[in-house]
Amino acid sequence: MSTTTAPALTPRRELWLLLTLAGIQFTHILDFMIMMPLGPQFTRLFAISDAQFGLLVSAYTLSAGASGLLASTYIDRFGRKRLLLVLYVLFGLATLACGVAPTYGTLMAARILAGAFGGVLSALSQTIVADVVPFERRGRAMGIVMTSFAVSTVAGVPLGLILAEHGGWNLPFIAIAALVGVLAIQAARTLPPLTAHVQAAGGRSALSGIAHVLADPNHRWAFVYSALLVSTGFTVIPYITIYMQANAGVRADQIPLAYLCGGIATLFTARWFGRWTDRWGKVRTFRALVVASVPCLLGITLCQGLPLGGVLLVSTLMFAFVSGRMIPGMAIVTSAAQPALRGTFMTLNASVQSAAMGVASFVGGVLISRDAQGLVQNYWVAALVGIAAGVLSMWVVGRLHLHGATPAAR
Repeated sequence: MSTTTAPALTPRRELWLLLTLAGIQFTHILDFMIMMPLGPQFTRLFAISDAQFGLLVSAYTLSAGASGLLASTYIDRFGRKRLLLVLYVLFGLATLACGVAPTYGTLMAARILAGAFGGVLSALSQTIVADVVPFERRGRAMGIVMTSFAVSTVAGVPLGLILAEHGGWNLPFIAIAALVGVLAIQAARTLPPLTAHVQAAGGRSALSGIAHVLADPNHRWAFVYSALLVSTGFTVIPYITIYMQANAGVRADQIPLAYLCGGIATLFTARWFGRWTDRWGKVRTFRALVVASVPCLLGITLCQGLPLGGVLLVSTLMFAFVSGRMIPGMAIVTSAAQPALRGTFMTLNASVQSAAMGVASFVGGVLISRDAQGLVQNYWVAALVGIAAGVLSMWVVGRLHLHGATPAAR
């Protein structure tokens, strides 16, 4: 079967491509992440429960999952650049709709639209990385693109919370939409067309492309692995701010410090983990980071009674290691796909990940509760569910075949 690998780019052009994709990922991640620290405002403003807030978070990811299924029928039939630009502009408009939503219902509808476009954007960005960057350097490339998570936490979320504090919860979404407009222009200037895969897809119908992906047992195992990869953190992450304020005594104006410290740490660790992924092996690095993330996930749910410095230390380690797993994790996922089916595979994978995040967020919201004093209960149980998913992912990853990998590079 023919591959869809793009012609090699110069190092400078490749770096610009990766930085552009990192910028796109930054706005997509920030649009999703800014919801979580705004949880106390939403529960108070719209008079909703923690479970209803969890549903608001899940709506985005479940919508992204459904749109990924639809996108898998057409993604390999269009040039990567053209499709990315169209989806990115629509994502910006949906984010703007979030910023002007007057009620819980309209905000829910806007989040569903944002998720529909944002989820496909993420898969498309990862597909472009895999198309352009050889396996031997893919860990480093993923590290660069995924520094977008660090920048969103170190700069985006704190700045968004400052905007929300002074201009209302609507303002961060309006600012993100404006940034999308700027980055869309930059992407139009810097991304190559990336159309080599279109010819390979020309002989397949939309449904046959999906059938080819699902017929490969390696792809099916990769989807299981991918679901476990994201479920590990998302039983816990959406409720961190609620727990910190209700149980750990962290004031609302101190919450940005948690994201600032976590983002600064991740800014460095993402690059380190990317280099380790290529040098030490992707599977070995992934398993080591899963082990390191276990005490962090449990610790963030049991930090009640710690001083502010202790809470920040625990949250910083949690951000660094839980997000760090995603660097070798996504390098593994992209490498598990047959190259000629990579676009369809990655959009289906985005659906699997989005659905898994949505289910994990909802499960976390159901597991936790409030007592008469408003304190969060059973948060540690949600962490145990996530940890179980992480441990299982360490076994599943051993069953995957990675295309282009030597035994040492695995």
